Amino acid sequence: MNPPTIMLSFFRALVILFFPTFLKVDEEYFELDLVEDGINVNAEYFELDLLEDYMNNVQVQEDEPHRDEGDGHSDQVAAVNVSEWFEQQIDYEVKWCLALNSVDFQEASEFQKLTVLSTKRFGKALVIDGHLQNTELDEYIYHESLVHPALPKTVFIMGGGGGSAAREVLKHKDIEKVIICDIDRGIANLIREHMKANHEAFNDLRLRMVYNDAKYELENSEEKFDVILGDLPDPNESGPNHLYTKSFYENVAKPKLKDNGLFVTQAGRAGIFTHNAVFSPIYNTLKQVFTYVVAYTALVPSYGDSCGWIMASNEPINLDAEQLNKRIGERIRGELGYLDGPVIAASTVLNKTLKNSLVEETRILTEENVNVGSVRKRGVLNY
Repeated sequence: MNPPTIMLSFFRALVILFFPTFLKVDEEYFELDLVEDGINVNAEYFELDLLEDYMNNVQVQEDEPHRDEGDGHSDQVAAVNVSEWFEQQIDYEVKWCLALNSVDFQEASEFQKLTVLSTKRFGKALVIDGHLQNTELDEYIYHESLVHPALPKTVFIMGGGGGSAAREVLKHKDIEKVIICDIDRGIANLIREHMKANHEAFNDLRLRMVYNDAKYELENSEEKFDVILGDLPDPNESGPNHLYTKSFYENVAKPKLKDNGLFVTQAGRAGIFTHNAVFSPIYNTLKQVFTYVVAYTALVPSYGDSCGWIMASNEPINLDAEQLNKRIGERIRGELGYLDGPVIAASTVLNKTLKNSLVEETRILTEENVNVGSVRKRGVLNY
């Protein structure tokens, strides 16, 4: 987008914010009356489809538009798009926006609201309950970081219904069994239809899909695993909060690990200003349960921030770059797009702000306080 176009878009945004009754397009003024029609433009967030529904249904009224004779304008009212963005608050007074081509899918499953967006920069994007989960262009960074430091044989994945974590796990030659346990069948169906990258994983005979609550499934399983992965939404107003508590880690997950087993979970945003929401309390909670706990981070471009993961075990966790590189070379089919041994080792080196926060963190997540008040809000779909 060239600078004049950017400035014009910025000017139009200011017009909408401060003079929401009128929008200037091609020298014509149209009444929008957003506030009068029940949409508060100053709200912290809208439901995902609110603005889309409004723009699909609003009757745009022509208010004596100026026309020069012979300007070629017809009497038909022009279509007006307020904007074409998905935006999400990621910190106090900070929003992250993705430009859109289209909204490909929106549906409420039994458990949550599922949306697939076609973005201009990052390809297809999965949004659950208004929270961006991943995009086609860079989800490999997130899922390689979640999976490959563990180098497992048998794996239980909590969540992960989209199949991306399983895809990475199945790159390991020694993998014998992978179980995906996701409460929502709708996610797997959606991914198979709209995001094709994981079809091979879904068809792998080593993979078993279970649609159930992961806590219930683990409690009733007689099997123990090399690795349990948490490929879950953050603990928030609509997240699987019970899978982040001390009692779950202590009484359910830990007993289902083999003697040298490893528990790995995503842990939300891990930026300078965003890590206090869930990253540091998840880390401190796991410290109460496991002897060895390692936090690590990576920048995921579509999130506009660093993401965090945490490994936990009762055995020492090998972080030697040379040994990790050797094991990856021996175990992985093909090439990873992001990780190698040195990158894994480097990702565990945290900046001073994060290190100090983890040392000073006192919160322990329980059933009573697990909704830790993440500043992230449901996304706004302006399309």
